[in-house]
Amino acid sequence: MTSETVISIFLGIGLAASTGFRVFLPLFALSLAAYFGVWELNESWQWIGSLAAVLTLGVATLAEVFAYFIPWVDNALDSIAIPLAAVAGTAVMVSTVVDLDPVVTWSLAIIAGGGTASAIKGANAAGRLTSTATTAGVANPLVSTVETGTALVVSTASIFAPLLAAVLVIIILAIIFWIYRKLRPRINN
Repeated sequence: MTSETVISIFLGIGLAASTGFRVFLPLFALSLAAYFGVWELNESWQWIGSLAAVLTLGVATLAEVFAYFIPWVDNALDSIAIPLAAVAGTAVMVSTVVDLDPVVTWSLAIIAGGGTASAIKGANAAGRLTSTATTAGVANPLVSTVETGTALVVSTASIFAPLLAAVLVIIILAIIFWIYRKLRPRINN
């Protein structure tokens, strides 16, 4: 495995994790990176770097970001965004990984890309439901701001410093696991 392959895996994992926060923002970031020649995509995914893809994903990103600032709409979006995040996480992983057998690429994409995106999106959706239940949605815009900011930071790190992005993903997953362990009900035997 070459260093280029490892870096492409880190890029994919970072962008996949970002789709757990916002589905379209990491795809838009990848589209911009491909359009401006910052990152080379697999041959079958070159279309993501087209002007049409940049514009379409840019509009979708803006719509998604602003929609998450509307209490109750944000919860409705989460219900459809969980499966979309898994698909988007898988797609960004497949589009960025280079020099691997297709079976290995797709396995990595489904497990590391889709799995990471699903875990993060599921945790975020649960957090937003908790925010809605405890604050009647008043705190949801703050939650949305943190999620969008995290997606932006991890997406940017993924493109310009993929190793840093992989470290950020590990930290994010560790925090989610820690919160889960703190909040899950204790079962007495």
